[in-house]
Amino acid sequence: MTFAWYGHLKTHQHSKIWVVIFVSWGIAFFEYCFQVPANRIGIHYLSLAQLKVIQEIITMSVFGLFAIFYMKVPLTRNFLYASVCLVLAAVFIFKDRISS
Repeated sequence: MTFAWYGHLKTHQHSKIWVVIFVSWGIAFFEYCFQVPANRIGIHYLSLAQLKVIQEIITMSVFGLFAIFYMKVPLTRNFLYASVCLVLAAVFIFKDRISS
């Protein structure tokens, strides 16, 4: 999703918006082909909140790599702070599972 949402900002700045939307949806389609079945399987083992926190951590990790390597944008200290908050979210959301 990161590439579908933000990749066009670098590569298709002068393209018509309808072309960018179509291409972005085409890219996102493949992620949905994996994400939807993963959630259907995951809900048997994890809570809805746990699935969401995992998804956000994966998204933030992929976005960090995307920002650095594709967009050539350095990450700031605030990105680090936000990442720490996500790690803490994971600790709290999985706390009952870990202590059991």
